Amino acid sequence: MNDLDLNTLLGAEDDEGRTRRSRGSGKRGGSRRRRRRRNRGGFMAPLLAFIVLAGIIGGGGYYGYLWLSDALVPDDYSGQGSGEVVVEIKDGQSASDVALELERQGVVASARAFTNAIGNAGKSASLQPGSYKLRKQMSAASAVALLIPENRLLARVTIKEGLRLSDTLTTLAKETGKPVKEFTAAAKDAGELDLPSYARNKLEGYAFPATYEFQPKTTPSQMLAKMVDRYNQTAEKVDLEGGAKVLGHTPHEIMIIASIVQAEAGRAEDMPKIARVIYNRLERKPQMKLEMDSTVMYALNKYGTAATIPETKTKSKYNTYMYLGLPPGPITNPGDHAIEAALNPTKGNWLWFVATDPKSNATQFATTEAERQALLAEYRRNGG
Repeated sequence: MNDLDLNTLLGAEDDEGRTRRSRGSGKRGGSRRRRRRRNRGGFMAPLLAFIVLAGIIGGGGYYGYLWLSDALVPDDYSGQGSGEVVVEIKDGQSASDVALELERQGVVASARAFTNAIGNAGKSASLQPGSYKLRKQMSAASAVALLIPENRLLARVTIKEGLRLSDTLTTLAKETGKPVKEFTAAAKDAGELDLPSYARNKLEGYAFPATYEFQPKTTPSQMLAKMVDRYNQTAEKVDLEGGAKVLGHTPHEIMIIASIVQAEAGRAEDMPKIARVIYNRLERKPQMKLEMDSTVMYALNKYGTAATIPETKTKSKYNTYMYLGLPPGPITNPGDHAIEAALNPTKGNWLWFVATDPKSNATQFATTEAERQALLAEYRRNGG
Protein backbone atom coordinates (compact mmCIF):
# COMPACT_ATOMS: atom_id res chain seq x y z
CA MET A 1 0.00 0.00 0.00
CA ASN A 2 1.50 3.42 -1.04
CA ASP A 3 1.07 6.77 0.71
CA LEU A 4 -1.82 7.73 -1.46
CA ASP A 5 -3.71 4.57 -0.64
CA LEU A 6 -3.17 5.14 3.07
CA ASN A 7 -4.28 8.73 2.80
CA THR A 8 -7.40 7.66 1.03
CA LEU A 9 -8.11 4.97 3.64
CA LEU A 10 -7.51 7.15 6.66
CA GLY A 11 -8.84 10.40 5.30
CA ALA A 12 -5.88 12.21 6.88
CA GLU A 13 -5.07 14.70 4.04
CA ASP A 14 -6.79 17.86 2.84
CA ASP A 15 -6.05 20.40 0.13
CA GLU A 16 -4.25 22.70 2.49
CA GLY A 17 -1.95 19.94 3.68
CA ARG A 18 -1.06 18.91 0.17
CA THR A 19 -0.39 22.57 -0.70
CA ARG A 20 1.94 23.08 2.26
CA ARG A 21 3.92 19.93 1.42
CA SER A 22 4.40 20.98 -2.21
CA ARG A 23 5.68 24.41 -1.17
CA GLY A 24 8.17 23.22 1.37
CA SER A 25 11.68 22.05 0.74
CA GLY A 26 12.35 18.36 0.30
CA LYS A 27 13.94 18.12 3.74
CA ARG A 28 11.06 19.69 5.57
CA GLY A 29 8.53 17.75 3.57
CA GLY A 30 10.35 14.52 4.35
CA SER A 31 10.26 15.31 8.08
CA ARG A 32 6.52 15.91 7.99
CA ARG A 33 5.94 12.70 6.08
CA ARG A 34 7.92 10.70 8.62
CA ARG A 35 6.00 12.25 11.53
CA ARG A 36 2.65 11.56 9.91
CA ARG A 37 3.58 7.96 9.22
CA ARG A 38 4.33 7.41 12.90
CA ASN A 39 0.96 8.92 13.82
CA ARG A 40 -0.78 6.66 11.35
CA GLY A 41 0.92 3.61 12.88
CA GLY A 42 -0.35 4.57 16.39
CA PHE A 43 -3.90 4.78 15.08
CA MET A 44 -3.59 1.49 13.26
CA ALA A 45 -2.70 -0.60 16.38
CA PRO A 46 -6.09 -0.43 18.14
CA LEU A 47 -7.81 -0.69 14.78
CA LEU A 48 -5.98 -3.88 13.95
CA ALA A 49 -6.63 -5.26 17.48
CA PHE A 50 -10.34 -4.64 16.97
CA ILE A 51 -10.20 -6.42 13.63
CA VAL A 52 -8.42 -9.41 15.20
CA LEU A 53 -10.97 -9.59 18.06
CA ALA A 54 -13.81 -9.35 15.58
CA GLY A 55 -12.21 -12.19 13.67
CA ILE A 56 -12.11 -14.34 16.79
CA ILE A 57 -15.72 -13.66 17.73
CA GLY A 58 -17.16 -13.30 14.26
CA GLY A 59 -14.88 -14.82 11.66
CA GLY A 60 -13.45 -17.31 14.21
CA GLY A 61 -17.03 -18.13 15.32
CA TYR A 62 -16.95 -21.53 16.92
CA TYR A 63 -13.49 -21.22 18.45
CA GLY A 64 -14.30 -17.86 19.94
CA TYR A 65 -17.42 -19.28 21.54
CA LEU A 66 -15.48 -22.14 23.09
CA TRP A 67 -12.92 -19.77 24.52
CA LEU A 68 -15.56 -17.55 26.16
CA SER A 69 -17.60 -20.50 27.43
CA ASP A 70 -14.57 -22.02 29.09
CA ALA A 71 -13.86 -18.72 30.83
CA LEU A 72 -17.45 -18.19 32.07
CA VAL A 73 -18.57 -21.75 33.09
CA PRO A 74 -16.91 -22.81 36.40
CA ASP A 75 -15.37 -26.20 37.05
CA ASP A 76 -17.83 -28.76 38.37
CA TYR A 77 -17.78 -32.47 39.11
CA SER A 78 -20.46 -34.83 37.86
CA GLY A 79 -22.38 -37.43 39.84
CA GLN A 80 -22.83 -38.13 43.54
CA GLY A 81 -19.16 -38.35 44.50
CA SER A 82 -17.58 -40.90 46.83
CA GLY A 83 -16.19 -41.25 50.33
CA GLU A 84 -17.40 -39.19 53.26
CA VAL A 85 -16.85 -35.62 54.44
CA VAL A 86 -18.46 -33.93 57.44
CA VAL A 87 -18.97 -30.22 56.79
CA GLU A 88 -20.08 -27.78 59.46
CA ILE A 89 -22.15 -24.73 58.55
CA LYS A 90 -21.64 -22.16 61.27
CA ASP A 91 -24.23 -19.68 62.43
CA GLY A 92 -24.16 -16.56 60.26
CA GLN A 93 -22.28 -18.08 57.32
CA SER A 94 -23.43 -17.07 53.84
CA ALA A 95 -23.76 -19.34 50.82
CA SER A 96 -20.45 -17.92 49.55
CA ASP A 97 -18.73 -18.81 52.83
CA VAL A 98 -20.07 -22.35 52.62
CA ALA A 99 -19.00 -22.59 48.97
CA LEU A 100 -15.40 -21.76 49.84
CA GLU A 101 -15.40 -24.38 52.61
CA LEU A 102 -16.82 -27.03 50.28
CA GLU A 103 -14.14 -26.29 47.70
CA ARG A 104 -11.43 -26.38 50.39
CA GLN A 105 -12.56 -29.83 51.55
CA GLY A 106 -12.76 -31.20 48.02
CA VAL A 107 -16.52 -31.63 48.01
CA VAL A 108 -17.12 -29.44 44.94
CA ALA A 109 -14.75 -28.54 42.13
CA SER A 110 -15.19 -24.80 42.58
CA ALA A 111 -16.92 -22.37 44.89
CA ARG A 112 -18.49 -20.65 41.87
CA ALA A 113 -20.17 -23.89 40.77
CA PHE A 114 -21.79 -24.22 44.20
CA THR A 115 -23.01 -20.62 44.40
CA ASN A 116 -24.46 -20.96 40.90
CA ALA A 117 -26.21 -24.24 41.81
CA ILE A 118 -27.68 -23.00 45.09
CA GLY A 119 -28.78 -19.77 43.41
CA ASN A 120 -30.51 -21.70 40.64
CA ALA A 121 -32.25 -23.82 43.30
CA GLY A 122 -33.43 -20.70 45.13
CA LYS A 123 -31.84 -21.86 48.41
CA SER A 124 -29.11 -19.29 48.95
CA ALA A 125 -30.82 -17.95 52.07
CA SER A 126 -32.07 -21.28 53.45
CA LEU A 127 -28.85 -22.90 54.69
CA GLN A 128 -29.16 -23.95 58.34
CA PRO A 129 -26.28 -24.15 60.85
CA GLY A 130 -25.22 -27.69 61.67
CA SER A 131 -23.02 -30.56 60.57
CA TYR A 132 -23.76 -32.43 57.33
CA LYS A 133 -22.40 -35.63 55.84
CA LEU A 134 -21.34 -35.09 52.19
CA ARG A 135 -18.97 -36.84 49.74
CA LYS A 136 -15.79 -35.97 47.90
CA GLN A 137 -16.01 -34.68 44.32
CA MET A 138 -19.76 -34.24 44.13
CA SER A 139 -21.54 -32.17 41.56
CA ALA A 140 -22.49 -28.82 43.01
CA ALA A 141 -26.19 -29.58 42.49
CA SER A 142 -25.85 -32.85 44.45
CA ALA A 143 -24.19 -31.01 47.33
CA VAL A 144 -27.02 -28.47 47.43
CA ALA A 145 -29.57 -31.29 47.57
CA LEU A 146 -27.95 -32.74 50.72
CA LEU A 147 -27.62 -29.47 52.63
CA ILE A 148 -31.14 -29.49 54.04
CA PRO A 149 -32.16 -29.40 57.74
CA GLU A 150 -33.41 -32.99 57.64
CA ASN A 151 -29.86 -34.20 56.88
CA ARG A 152 -28.13 -32.46 59.79
CA LEU A 153 -26.06 -34.76 61.97
CA LEU A 154 -27.64 -34.45 65.40
CA ALA A 155 -27.58 -36.48 68.60
CA ARG A 156 -31.17 -36.64 69.81
CA VAL A 157 -31.28 -37.18 73.58
CA THR A 158 -34.35 -37.53 75.78
CA ILE A 159 -33.83 -36.80 79.47
CA LYS A 160 -36.69 -38.24 81.48
CA GLU A 161 -38.41 -36.33 84.25
CA GLY A 162 -37.22 -37.25 87.72
CA LEU A 163 -33.72 -38.43 86.81
CA ARG A 164 -31.02 -37.59 89.28
CA LEU A 165 -28.15 -35.53 87.95
CA SER A 166 -25.80 -38.54 88.00
CA ASP A 167 -28.21 -40.50 85.80
CA THR A 168 -28.71 -37.50 83.54
CA LEU A 169 -24.96 -37.24 82.94
CA THR A 170 -24.72 -40.97 82.24
CA THR A 171 -27.56 -40.73 79.71
CA LEU A 172 -25.94 -37.78 77.96
CA ALA A 173 -22.61 -39.59 77.72
CA LYS A 174 -24.22 -42.74 76.33
CA GLU A 175 -26.31 -40.96 73.71
CA THR A 176 -23.62 -38.54 72.50
CA GLY A 177 -20.60 -40.85 72.70
CA LYS A 178 -18.64 -38.45 74.89
CA PRO A 179 -16.87 -39.52 78.12
CA VAL A 180 -19.03 -39.26 81.24
CA LYS A 181 -16.09 -37.71 83.11
CA GLU A 182 -16.33 -34.69 80.78
CA PHE A 183 -19.97 -34.20 81.76
CA THR A 184 -19.11 -34.63 85.43
CA ALA A 185 -16.40 -31.98 85.18
CA ALA A 186 -18.72 -29.63 83.27
CA ALA A 187 -21.44 -30.05 85.90
CA LYS A 188 -19.05 -28.87 88.59
CA ASP A 189 -18.10 -25.73 86.65
CA ALA A 190 -21.25 -23.84 87.57
CA GLY A 191 -19.91 -20.53 86.31
CA GLU A 192 -20.21 -21.74 82.71
CA LEU A 193 -23.83 -22.89 83.02
CA ASP A 194 -25.69 -19.65 83.76
CA LEU A 195 -27.42 -21.16 86.79
CA PRO A 196 -29.81 -18.89 88.68
CA SER A 197 -28.29 -17.40 91.81
CA TYR A 198 -30.66 -19.32 94.08
CA ALA A 199 -29.34 -22.65 92.73
CA ARG A 200 -26.29 -22.17 94.98
CA ASN A 201 -23.91 -23.28 92.23
CA LYS A 202 -25.42 -26.80 92.20
CA LEU A 203 -26.79 -28.28 88.99
CA GLU A 204 -28.99 -30.92 90.64
CA GLY A 205 -32.61 -29.91 90.06
CA TYR A 206 -31.82 -27.45 87.26
CA ALA A 207 -30.83 -29.73 84.35
CA PHE A 208 -34.29 -29.58 82.85
CA PRO A 209 -35.74 -32.84 81.51
CA ALA A 210 -36.72 -32.63 77.83
CA THR A 211 -35.68 -33.88 74.40
CA TYR A 212 -32.60 -32.15 73.02
CA GLU A 213 -30.73 -32.16 69.73
CA PHE A 214 -26.98 -31.65 69.89
CA GLN A 215 -24.53 -31.19 67.05
CA PRO A 216 -21.43 -33.45 66.97
CA LYS A 217 -19.10 -30.64 68.06
CA THR A 218 -21.29 -29.49 70.97
CA THR A 219 -19.29 -29.78 74.19
CA PRO A 220 -20.63 -31.27 77.45
CA SER A 221 -20.55 -27.81 79.00
CA GLN A 222 -22.64 -26.41 76.14
CA MET A 223 -25.13 -29.27 76.46
CA LEU A 224 -25.63 -28.69 80.17
CA ALA A 225 -25.88 -24.95 79.61
CA LYS A 226 -28.64 -25.61 77.09
CA MET A 227 -30.52 -27.64 79.69
CA VAL A 228 -30.16 -24.87 82.26
CA ASP A 229 -31.38 -22.38 79.66
CA ARG A 230 -34.44 -24.58 79.13
CA TYR A 231 -35.03 -24.54 82.90
CA ASN A 232 -34.72 -20.75 82.99
CA GLN A 233 -37.35 -20.48 80.25
CA THR A 234 -39.75 -22.65 82.25
CA ALA A 235 -39.09 -20.71 85.47
CA GLU A 236 -39.91 -17.48 83.68
CA LYS A 237 -43.01 -18.94 82.06
CA VAL A 238 -44.51 -20.11 85.36
CA ASP A 239 -43.22 -17.05 87.28
CA LEU A 240 -41.33 -19.23 89.72
CA GLU A 241 -39.89 -16.35 91.73
CA GLY A 242 -43.22 -14.55 92.04
CA GLY A 243 -45.06 -17.75 92.95
CA ALA A 244 -42.47 -18.68 95.55
CA LYS A 245 -42.87 -15.30 97.21
CA VAL A 246 -46.63 -15.74 97.43
CA LEU A 247 -46.14 -19.14 99.10
CA GLY A 248 -43.59 -17.76 101.55
CA HIS A 249 -40.67 -19.77 100.16
CA THR A 250 -37.55 -19.15 98.13
CA PRO A 251 -37.35 -20.34 94.51
CA HIS A 252 -34.76 -22.90 95.62
CA GLU A 253 -37.18 -24.31 98.20
CA ILE A 254 -39.88 -24.57 95.57
CA MET A 255 -37.49 -26.59 93.40
CA ILE A 256 -36.70 -28.89 96.33
CA ILE A 257 -40.43 -29.46 96.87
CA ALA A 258 -40.94 -30.03 93.13
CA SER A 259 -38.12 -32.58 93.08
CA ILE A 260 -39.70 -34.55 95.96
CA VAL A 261 -43.09 -34.41 94.26
CA GLN A 262 -41.49 -35.70 91.06
CA ALA A 263 -39.79 -38.58 92.90
CA GLU A 264 -42.85 -39.61 94.93
CA ALA A 265 -45.64 -39.30 92.34
CA GLY A 266 -46.66 -42.10 90.07
CA ARG A 267 -49.08 -39.96 88.05
CA ALA A 268 -49.12 -36.29 87.10
CA GLU A 269 -52.68 -35.85 88.40
CA ASP A 270 -51.56 -36.76 91.93
CA MET A 271 -48.76 -34.20 92.05
CA PRO A 272 -50.71 -31.17 93.37
CA LYS A 273 -52.07 -33.26 96.29
CA ILE A 274 -48.60 -34.61 97.14
CA ALA A 275 -47.33 -31.02 97.12
CA ARG A 276 -50.13 -30.12 99.55
CA VAL A 277 -49.04 -32.90 101.94
CA ILE A 278 -45.51 -31.47 101.97
CA TYR A 279 -46.76 -27.94 102.68
CA ASN A 280 -49.14 -29.17 105.39
CA ARG A 281 -46.31 -30.94 107.20
CA LEU A 282 -43.98 -27.94 106.91
CA GLU A 283 -46.66 -25.55 108.17
CA ARG A 284 -48.08 -27.74 110.95
CA LYS A 285 -47.66 -26.55 114.54
CA PRO A 286 -45.65 -28.18 115.90
CA GLN A 287 -43.93 -28.88 112.59
CA MET A 288 -43.93 -32.47 111.36
CA LYS A 289 -40.96 -34.16 109.81
CA LEU A 290 -41.47 -34.78 106.12
CA GLU A 291 -40.43 -38.46 106.42
CA MET A 292 -40.07 -38.89 102.67
CA ASP A 293 -38.49 -42.19 101.65
CA SER A 294 -37.30 -40.64 98.38
CA THR A 295 -34.97 -38.24 100.21
CA VAL A 296 -33.46 -41.10 102.23
CA MET A 297 -32.84 -43.08 99.04
CA TYR A 298 -31.13 -40.07 97.52
CA ALA A 299 -28.90 -39.76 100.57
CA LEU A 300 -27.90 -43.43 100.26
CA ASN A 301 -27.58 -43.30 96.45
CA LYS A 302 -30.26 -45.96 96.19
CA TYR A 303 -33.57 -46.08 94.33
CA GLY A 304 -37.14 -46.66 95.43
CA THR A 305 -39.77 -45.02 97.63
CA ALA A 306 -39.90 -47.50 100.50
CA ALA A 307 -36.99 -47.08 102.88
CA THR A 308 -36.31 -49.66 105.57
CA ILE A 309 -36.01 -48.70 109.22
CA PRO A 310 -32.20 -49.14 109.19
CA GLU A 311 -32.01 -46.91 106.10
CA THR A 312 -33.91 -44.15 107.91
CA LYS A 313 -31.10 -43.95 110.46
CA THR A 314 -28.62 -42.36 108.08
CA LYS A 315 -27.23 -39.08 109.36
CA SER A 316 -27.28 -37.39 105.98
CA LYS A 317 -28.97 -33.98 105.93
CA TYR A 318 -31.21 -35.47 103.21
CA ASN A 319 -32.73 -37.84 105.78
CA THR A 320 -36.13 -36.23 106.36
CA TYR A 321 -36.94 -38.90 108.96
CA MET A 322 -34.22 -37.43 111.18
CA TYR A 323 -34.31 -33.70 110.41
CA LEU A 324 -37.15 -31.19 110.30
CA GLY A 325 -37.82 -29.16 107.20
CA LEU A 326 -36.64 -29.55 103.64
CA PRO A 327 -33.40 -31.27 102.63
CA PRO A 328 -30.50 -29.04 101.46
CA GLY A 329 -31.27 -29.31 97.77
CA PRO A 330 -33.33 -30.99 95.05
CA ILE A 331 -33.14 -34.77 94.78
CA THR A 332 -34.20 -35.03 91.11
CA ASN A 333 -34.58 -32.83 88.06
CA PRO A 334 -38.33 -32.12 88.05
CA GLY A 335 -40.37 -31.40 84.95
CA ASP A 336 -43.13 -28.92 84.19
CA HIS A 337 -45.91 -30.78 86.01
CA ALA A 338 -44.00 -31.14 89.26
CA ILE A 339 -42.88 -27.49 89.26
CA GLU A 340 -46.42 -26.29 88.60
CA ALA A 341 -47.74 -28.61 91.35
CA ALA A 342 -45.25 -27.14 93.83
CA LEU A 343 -46.46 -23.66 92.92
CA ASN A 344 -50.15 -24.58 92.89
CA PRO A 345 -50.86 -27.25 95.51
CA THR A 346 -54.41 -28.53 95.79
CA LYS A 347 -56.34 -27.28 98.81
CA GLY A 348 -56.79 -29.95 101.46
CA ASN A 349 -55.87 -31.18 104.95
CA TRP A 350 -54.01 -34.34 104.00
CA LEU A 351 -50.91 -35.30 105.97
CA TRP A 352 -50.11 -38.65 104.37
CA PHE A 353 -50.21 -40.33 100.99
CA VAL A 354 -49.74 -43.96 100.03
CA ALA A 355 -49.28 -45.51 96.57
CA THR A 356 -51.88 -48.19 97.20
CA ASP A 357 -51.78 -49.81 93.75
CA PRO A 358 -48.29 -50.41 92.31
CA LYS A 359 -49.79 -51.50 88.98
CA SER A 360 -51.71 -48.29 88.29
CA ASN A 361 -49.34 -46.02 90.25
CA ALA A 362 -52.41 -44.49 91.89
CA THR A 363 -51.86 -42.60 95.13
CA GLN A 364 -54.44 -42.13 97.90
CA PHE A 365 -54.43 -39.53 100.68
CA ALA A 366 -55.23 -39.51 104.41
CA THR A 367 -55.86 -36.84 107.04
CA THR A 368 -55.81 -39.09 110.12
CA GLU A 369 -53.56 -41.86 111.33
CA ALA A 370 -56.47 -44.34 111.11
CA GLU A 371 -56.97 -43.50 107.42
CA ARG A 372 -53.26 -43.86 106.84
CA GLN A 373 -53.19 -47.33 108.38
CA ALA A 374 -56.11 -48.38 106.17
CA LEU A 375 -54.22 -47.22 103.11
CA LEU A 376 -51.11 -49.11 104.21
CA ALA A 377 -53.16 -52.27 104.60
CA GLU A 378 -54.50 -51.85 101.08
CA TYR A 379 -50.96 -51.31 99.84
CA ARG A 380 -49.86 -54.60 101.38
CA ARG A 381 -52.87 -56.46 99.94
CA ASN A 382 -51.88 -55.25 96.50
CA GLY A 383 -48.41 -56.71 96.88
CA GLY A 384 -46.62 -53.61 98.04
